[in-house]
Amino acid sequence: MFVNYYPYLWGEINHMFVHVFRAKLHRVKVTEANLNYMGSITVDEDLLDASGILPNEKVQIVNVNNGERFETYIIKGERGSGQICLNGPAARKVQLGDILIVIAYGMMTLEEAKNFTPQVVYVDENNRHVKN
Repeated sequence: MFVNYYPYLWGEINHMFVHVFRAKLHRVKVTEANLNYMGSITVDEDLLDASGILPNEKVQIVNVNNGERFETYIIKGERGSGQICLNGPAARKVQLGDILIVIAYGMMTLEEAKNFTPQVVYVDENNRHVKN
């Protein structure tokens, strides 16, 4: 009996998956940098809830001040604190007060991606959610 383990090679599956910008925290301000922690970015839980970004989720960090781009993962911070803390080696890529964009990506089919709207969270000068 022949079992086709790779149906996409024979055209039986007519979709492909693409990486799509899923959610972002737009222009958050770095409040802490902790070089001696093992790694990650700690983010106020209110901002995570507003964006749908999950603890332990891989994210891309874009530093508006110096152009750095790097990847790390999310740690849930204290709710309502406005905390944006880069930990471990990532702490070397920011300075207090730097403006960041935190981007989460997802995978979906081309058809899903055509109709998908990302969640964008805007903040005030204290990293409090102001609008989507």
